[in-house]
Amino acid sequence: MMLLRLTIRDFVIVDRLELEFAGGFGALTGETGAGKSILVDALSLALGERADAGVVRVGAEKAEVSAEFEVAPGSPLAAWLAANDFDPDTCLLRRVVDAGGRSRAWLNGTAATLGQLRTAADFLCDIHGQHAHHSLLRADAQRALLDAHAGAQALAREVAERFADWRKLREARKAAEQDVAANTRERELLDWQVKELAALAFDAQDWRETEQEQRRLGHAASLLEASDAALAALDDGDAGVLNALQHASGRLTELTGVDPQLGEAAQLFESALIQLEEAGLALRRYRDRLDLDPGRLGELDARIDAVTQLARKHRVPPEELPEVLARLQARLDELALAADPAALAAREQEAAAAYLKVAQRLSKERRQAAKKLGEAVTQAMQELAMPGGRFEIVLDVLDEGASHGLESIEYLVTANAGQPPRPLAKVASGGELSRIGLALQVIASQSHAAGTLIFDEVDVGIGGRVAEIVGRMLRQLGADRQVLCVTHLPQVAACAGWQWSIAKETRDGSTVSRVTPLDGPARVEEIARMLGGVKITDTTRRHAREMLGG
Repeated sequence: MMLLRLTIRDFVIVDRLELEFAGGFGALTGETGAGKSILVDALSLALGERADAGVVRVGAEKAEVSAEFEVAPGSPLAAWLAANDFDPDTCLLRRVVDAGGRSRAWLNGTAATLGQLRTAADFLCDIHGQHAHHSLLRADAQRALLDAHAGAQALAREVAERFADWRKLREARKAAEQDVAANTRERELLDWQVKELAALAFDAQDWRETEQEQRRLGHAASLLEASDAALAALDDGDAGVLNALQHASGRLTELTGVDPQLGEAAQLFESALIQLEEAGLALRRYRDRLDLDPGRLGELDARIDAVTQLARKHRVPPEELPEVLARLQARLDELALAADPAALAAREQEAAAAYLKVAQRLSKERRQAAKKLGEAVTQAMQELAMPGGRFEIVLDVLDEGASHGLESIEYLVTANAGQPPRPLAKVASGGELSRIGLALQVIASQSHAAGTLIFDEVDVGIGGRVAEIVGRMLRQLGADRQVLCVTHLPQVAACAGWQWSIAKETRDGSTVSRVTPLDGPARVEEIARMLGGVKITDTTRRHAREMLGG
């Protein structure tokens, strides 16, 4: 899997860009302020990063970024896409931010949430930003990097969840021990409310039928009067409509023998007569069933009054009374448990045991990963102009577990042989921190599932021979991954398999960013510019060709 295409519209100083990417190691270069990192920021937006109206180019209505990635058939990404009802054969992420800051997202043409974009991004791309080295001075960042290298992020999240469950039960047990009186008062009130609601035995279907029957009985006299009046109009001896219509229908039927053209009217008249006769039968049946029972009406009125009063007391519509009962019962059960500190203590112990079990698994994963990562970074330090340097990851057992596990994690380093390792934050200079941080990122990326790795000016603070070594490290990483590196170092750029130059230009009075793929001669010129600054000489060009192996 790799990034195939990036399309950008009206993003910061980019008006329109359509970029097609190659595999392997590619370098993005250009003068300071040219907008090299804007491409990384645009890609980050497509991958689900938060955005605001500031990303919309001045004068534009909206910013739009689309990123298309290759999807390997049968890969975890393809399975995830299919499981979430997205087309599993491609991965096209699209993001639009309007001038008001409102954001919308799509995945394979279907509307998606930012959470879904970020989940897809975990399969696709691993971005190391400009300030990644400095974040390594924080304990949480050190722990996160180790867990990522161990492939234990899901396990770490489970540890945090188990710890939260344990802590919640411990607090509940302490509260139960300290506030028995208040607990008892609330239980008594809840018990009375639950019994009152349970005695009501409210049922939604029964409630609808009760309301319907009450309305019918409440209007029974009017219904009876209207039914009698209609029956009288239809069939009241010689004055009834039916008698007259029957006579008229018979007369019309007789006369059809004289004039057949009268037949249609006679048939319609007969059909109407049949309908009226059936209406009379239906009215008689309805009248016979109509109940004028005042006692029953009183029962229904009392039932409706009881339900509405209780609904008013709890400030809900009658239909929500079962939900109120369930909520109060759940709280009563919770308080009943809280009234029994021994039962709470037992549940607390169960939660503690569950936390300890999963935390011990995490500790085991961390110890194994720490040893391997420490050895790999130590080896890389020898290549990065720190001979005799050593890197260690120490796991110190905590007296009591925490949400992040059973140990604190600290990176220790010594840049010189014969010196004891000390905390990274205390002994590493800026240049050493950059080299160690880059080694950590490169090594940790080797265990990342993403097919595209992006390094955004992470080589700040290094140069010379070390920069060349870094370039070779990235080229080696690009042998089986797509690696993109925003860099200002010619030694790093020269190791890339392909290179783009990013520059600013003025177009129609506006500053915009321009990206130019570099061929052989143009690449020599760019490497020479990076070597020699403003004035490019034949010597710098010759040096650039040598660096490029030409």
